[in-house]
Amino acid sequence: MARKMASQGTPATAALAAAGVPFTLHPYAHDPAAASYGLEAAEMLGIEPARVFKTLMVEVEGKLAVAIVPVSGNLDLKATAAALGSKKAAMANPQAAERRTGYVLGGISPLGQRQPSPTVLDESALGFETILVSGGRRGLDIELAPADLLRLTKGTTGPIGTGSG
Repeated sequence: MARKMASQGTPATAALAAAGVPFTLHPYAHDPAAASYGLEAAEMLGIEPARVFKTLMVEVEGKLAVAIVPVSGNLDLKATAAALGSKKAAMANPQAAERRTGYVLGGISPLGQRQPSPTVLDESALGFETILVSGGRRGLDIELAPADLLRLTKGTTGPIGTGSG
């Protein structure tokens, strides 16, 4: 599956292939006018939004971290801070997020980032056999098991999403 789509290669797909993790690529035609990259992916791929996760960069105590939540909801910054052992979190500066990850906004993958960051996945992901996350560019999602995502990102889980139920 990964070899057939070499033209879809990104640092995220390279990291998965190198780790021998099974995954499925889901390319779709990205519309630059889409208001929400994540909801666009869910709609274009015909997958329930609760299984499609967005990767958000947050700042906690001056350091960047990754928060992964369903596209059907929002990020709870206070819960994210708590999951990362802090009291306060804020959305990261977009340019800082792009520099740190090596990806553009709307295409930030939790996998294959230029500089790995502490990662928290919303615990709702554990209710699915597989979830989808950005594949490292707009118009490409990767489907994989939540346990594989957590292992590769050295991530933890927590109740960091809101309104995703």
